[in-house]
Amino acid sequence: MWLISMEIAFRTRRLEKAFNSADALKRTYGARMARVMMTRMAVLRAARSLALVPSTPPDRRHQLSGGRYEQFAVDLVQPYRLVFEANHEPLPRREDGGIDTERVTAITILDVVDYH
Repeated sequence: MWLISMEIAFRTRRLEKAFNSADALKRTYGARMARVMMTRMAVLRAARSLALVPSTPPDRRHQLSGGRYEQFAVDLVQPYRLVFEANHEPLPRREDGGIDTERVTAITILDVVDYH
């Protein structure tokens, strides 16, 4: 039986290197943040689609607005968020024009940021 999981890419090589090593995550973001980040990445990797990533705490997957429209985030250690976008061309759309999270199976990690 094949398990289908989320395909994850990174916007920069620096981000990719940090996320591919627990030690690098700890050095870059601190032990507590690194633990939360590893947990969120495990949830993202295990999901068959973005719709399966919980929209309730602690993950709290949510779509962003304003200048980050069409991007998504999951909560980390307050006030930080892991920001990503669907990695599809073209983006899978619902009839109302929104992103169809049921069909998002690939994402690109953009940043770890406090955008508030």
